[in-house]
Amino acid sequence: MIEKNRWLMALSAVGVHLCIGSVYAWSVYVKPIQEQMSWNLTDVTIAFSIAIFFLGLSAALMGKFVEKNGPKVSALLAASLFGLGTMGSGLAIMMESKLLLYFFYGVLGGCGLGIGYISPVSTLVKWFPDKRGMATGLAIMGFGFASAIWGPTIKILIGKVGISSTFFILGFSYFVIMSLSALYLQAPEKDYMPEHFKKKLKEGKKKIKEDLQSLGLNEAIKTPRFYGLWLMLFINVTCGIAIIGVASPLLQEVIGLSALAAAAAVGLMGIFNGAGRIVWASLSDYLTRPVVYIIFFFTQAIAFYMLPSITEIVVFQFVLYFIMSCYGGGFASIPAYIGDIFGTKELGAIHGYILTAWAAAGLVGPLIISIVKDMTGSYSQTLYVFAGFFIVALIISLAMLLNINKIRKSKY
Repeated sequence: MIEKNRWLMALSAVGVHLCIGSVYAWSVYVKPIQEQMSWNLTDVTIAFSIAIFFLGLSAALMGKFVEKNGPKVSALLAASLFGLGTMGSGLAIMMESKLLLYFFYGVLGGCGLGIGYISPVSTLVKWFPDKRGMATGLAIMGFGFASAIWGPTIKILIGKVGISSTFFILGFSYFVIMSLSALYLQAPEKDYMPEHFKKKLKEGKKKIKEDLQSLGLNEAIKTPRFYGLWLMLFINVTCGIAIIGVASPLLQEVIGLSALAAAAAVGLMGIFNGAGRIVWASLSDYLTRPVVYIIFFFTQAIAFYMLPSITEIVVFQFVLYFIMSCYGGGFASIPAYIGDIFGTKELGAIHGYILTAWAAAGLVGPLIISIVKDMTGSYSQTLYVFAGFFIVALIISLAMLLNINKIRKSKY
C-alpha cells in the first residue's frame, strides 16, 4: 500500500465538503427561479427542505455502507448523486417541473449530501488520533464556508448563462472536484499513529488517550450517551438554525439596524459559523470534548437570555457572532466526541444516526420561532425560550461528563 499523506487526506475531505456545502447557497437560486418559473416562495423552498431531510435520512441509513465499503467508494457515490442531482435540477428548470426539481435537488442531491458529509469524517478521525477535533473541524469547516464561495459564483453564472446552465456547469464541477478528492481518500492501517507521535510516546512526552469503549452501532444506540449526544446536537442546531433564519429581522427589531446593515451582519455570521468549526474543534483536543460542550451551553444560555436587552450594536453583534461560532463548533466536535466514547469501529454509522438530530432540528427550530413570534408579536421573546433549551442541554452535558468519568473509574 502506498503511504499516503494525512494532510492531503484532510484536504481531500475539505474538497468533498466544500462542494456539498453549496446547499447553504440555495437562497441565491430562490429569486431567479421564482421570477423565471412564476413559482411562489414555498414552491422553491421545498426543494431545499427535502434536500436537508434526505441529508439526515441518508446519513443514518448509509452509515453502515460507508463503514463497510470505505471512504473512497462512499465519496464517489456521493459525487455521482450530488453531481447528478445538481445537473438534473437544470433539466427540471428547462422542463418547468417542480416535481423533477424536488426529485433531483431534494432526493438525489440530498442523498449525495448525507453520504458525502459522513464519508471523509470517520476516516480523518482514524488518520489523526492525536488531533481528532482539529481534523474533523477542518473538513466540516469546508461545509460551513462553502456558501461564501458558491453564493457569488451562482449569482455570476445565472447572470451570464441562465439558471439551467448554471446547474449544469456546477453539477459537473461538483462531480469532478468530489471524485478527484474521493480517489485519494483511504482508511489508514489498524491502530495507525504518525511517526512524530510514536516518538513522543517512546520518550514518555505523550500518552495515548484510550477511547472510553469500542462499540458498534447496535451497541452504541443502547447506551444513554448516544441519546445524550443526539439531544445536545439537536438543541444546539435547533437554536442556531432559528437564529440564522430570523437574524436579519431580529437585528432590525432589537437594535434598529437598517436592512442593508443587517444583511451585511448576516454575511459575517456565516464566516463565524465556518471559523467556529475549526477553532472550537481544535480547542476540544486540549480542553476535552465534554468540557467544550459544557462551555457551549453555559455561555449560550447566558447569551440568548441577554440578547433582547442589549442595545449597543457592537455588543449585540459580538454576542450573535459568538453564538454562530458555537453553532459551527457543535457540528465539528461531534465526530471526535463519538470517537472518544464509542471508538472508531463504526464511527461513520454512529455519526450518521446522530445527524438525524440535524434533520429534526431543521424542522423544529423555525417552527418554534414562528409560533412564539405569532403568540408574542416579538422575535426577541423567542430568545428566552432558547435560553431555557440551553439550560436543559447544559444539564445533559454535565450528566454526560459524570457518566463518562464513572465508566473510566470503573475500568481502572
